[in-house]
Order: sequence, then C-alpha cells, then structure tokens
Amino acid sequence: MNVTISGRFTCVALALAFSVVSFSQPRAANWFQKNFWLSGPDYDREMPACDYQPALDRIINNFRTKEFRFWKTDLRIVGFENIHETAVLPWAAQSIPRRFCSGTAVINDGMKHPIYYSIGEDTGMIGMDWGVNFCVAGLDRNWSYNPDCRAAQP
Repeated sequence: MNVTISGRFTCVALALAFSVVSFSQPRAANWFQKNFWLSGPDYDREMPACDYQPALDRIINNFRTKEFRFWKTDLRIVGFENIHETAVLPWAAQSIPRRFCSGTAVINDGMKHPIYYSIGEDTGMIGMDWGVNFCVAGLDRNWSYNPDCRAAQP
C-alpha cells in the first residue's frame, strides 16, 4: 500500500511541476545556448526605399502570379502612383526592421486601388535579402489583410 501511495504522490508532484514549468515566462537564450549558433537577430537596418524599382517589380510579379494562378483572372498591375513611406521601424527594437509604404496601384482594367506594402530586412528567399509583403485594397480576395488591407499597414 505504501508503494501505491508514494507512486501517486510522485505522479501528482510531477504533474504539478510540469504545469508550473509550462506557465513560466519565456526567456532569452542564455550564454550556453547562444554559443551553439543561436546568436539572435543581427540586423543592419538597411532596407530599400519605397520607390525602389526591384521592390515594385516583385509586387507586380507576385500580384500577377496570385491573380492568374489562384483567381483565374488577367488582372495585372501596370503602374504605381503617389508612392510614399508611411513608417519605418514602428515596433520594438528587437523586431525585424521594416519600411511601410503606401500608394495607388494602377490595374490593367483601368481601375486604381490603394496599395499598402512593407519591405522587410532579411525576409526574402531563405532570409538572404529583403522581402516584400503587399495588399491591394479591393483585390485582397483571400482576406489575408482584411478589412481593407488594415493588417498590411503599421
């Protein structure tokens, strides 16, 4: 009978210990962990400007791919108007540096739609260069930045 009681006591003690550990606050990597290639963020805060043509070309290509492949339309962005920066690094110091931009996208059907995009450092293909996330208001068909591209803004 003592074995059964001590076994139950051990199970309850372990369950209590694991529940306390699971609710503890997350901590940064310690010295030992950092020495095994977990160096943490190392950003230079170098991002292209909002009117950087390769960034706009990525938006044009990605919009065309999305519209053709997933929505079976021939819509394309044929130009941009009123491109301007809305914010840079709007969050905490340790977050990924981003430049937020907005403007107007001219679509090949003659319509003009507001566009919101961000250029983030090291967010491109496998983190090797800058990346672009964008939303064209009125054409966010899968609602990834809904409502009205608000989630794509700072």
